[in-house]
Amino acid sequence: MLKRVLIANRGEIALRVRRACREAGIETVSVYSQADAEALHVQLATRSVCIGPPRAADSYLNPQALLSAAIATGCDGLHPGYGFLSENPEFADACAENGITFIGPSGDAIRKAGSKSAARDLMRAAGVPVTPGSDGPVSSVEDALAVAETVGYPVLLKASAGGGGRGIRRCDSSKDLPDAYAAAKAEANACFGNDEMYLEKLVLEPRHIEFQILADRQGHVIHLGDRDCSIQRRNQKLIEEAPARCLTPELREEMGRAAVKAAQAVRYEGAGTVEFLLDSDGQHFYFMEMNTRIQVEHGITEMITGVDLVRQQLRIASGLPLDLTQEDVTLTGFYDDEAIPTWAKAYAAAGVADGIIQGVSTAEGVAFQGDEPITFNEAATVLNRVLAVEDVDLAGWYADREAVPSWAAQAVGNMEAVSVLAAGSFGSAAMGENVTRADAAQMLSAAGTLLEGEPAGLFDWLL
Repeated sequence: MLKRVLIANRGEIALRVRRACREAGIETVSVYSQADAEALHVQLATRSVCIGPPRAADSYLNPQALLSAAIATGCDGLHPGYGFLSENPEFADACAENGITFIGPSGDAIRKAGSKSAARDLMRAAGVPVTPGSDGPVSSVEDALAVAETVGYPVLLKASAGGGGRGIRRCDSSKDLPDAYAAAKAEANACFGNDEMYLEKLVLEPRHIEFQILADRQGHVIHLGDRDCSIQRRNQKLIEEAPARCLTPELREEMGRAAVKAAQAVRYEGAGTVEFLLDSDGQHFYFMEMNTRIQVEHGITEMITGVDLVRQQLRIASGLPLDLTQEDVTLTGFYDDEAIPTWAKAYAAAGVADGIIQGVSTAEGVAFQGDEPITFNEAATVLNRVLAVEDVDLAGWYADREAVPSWAAQAVGNMEAVSVLAAGSFGSAAMGENVTRADAAQMLSAAGTLLEGEPAGLFDWLL
């Protein structure tokens, strides 16, 4: 296994990687900008390095600063997390050139999957369905008009290097296309430094379904089921549910095979996500893009499979083969709409099993920013609202505990260090307490018995 890993990120994902490394016996080094000197991931670090001024461009997006920190602290691995440089092929190459294992795919694989127009060509060759559209990029308005006439309106203009809903414009007729083309190119250039565009047929009223994949250096590729991320605002995902209830077992198997083919086509290594569009009749699906990193929403896949994705990333980067096969992957979760009540689905869909609440209010009038410490009573308030049992005093219920119970940290986002919660009410007795799904399941099952008609053991699927 790797011996020491530099965590080249901040916030929730830095804590998530730290936890996985600690459980695997791997030392970690955290990094921070001057603005993050008091951030949670720095407070909990056994060793940390300042990598620059507050601006991300001068710190977390500074490859040389990160590499220098890794070399100076004797790291043999670097985990990029998500965002920042996680999908930068030149950074992956630079790590390799300096003898540091980039915990993710190779620079070549990132290039192949990262250019959405090039990836479409690869998927066609691999037999993965793609939406009708341009063969490669469209270099002018005239090219775009010609392709649009062939596939039929409405169409989407999309940035080849795009992501996060940027560089995308819908065109319902030929008169919309010139202005949309110019606007999309300008936005893509400003956001990604690359204004290359491609065009594809717009699938109306689709479902957005993504498949989690794992691939090792020995050529083994598996998928860990799907996530439905169709609920979006301005092309930004709001809620994800796993597994997608709109898929039949047969369609899930077919899409899973396509996701594996997609990973094999780019010679992928590590954890990644293959995204598809499913048309409104639920019969035809199309490759959309591949994300070459761990995703924010990886936690819900971990919940329904029991597979620690970050641990698998560390194993793969250490040169070890996958320790599970496709047959070992089972999905346990949201199949019965009647058995799991709305509030329970809201709990899981919000991703509270993994990730600090970042500027999102789970409960009305309760909002926590990034790494802001909160008290146990505040955590209980959020939990009460999530469970919609505001007449139950969960804080008082557990007040006689010696420390903040680990389920509280799990319920408000697995904040990794229960000591942060403990600081408000319980002193330091909970320092280093490990947050487990079993604790969360125990608490939520107990809470479920307080609600009329909710069976005990309702959350046993978290175990």
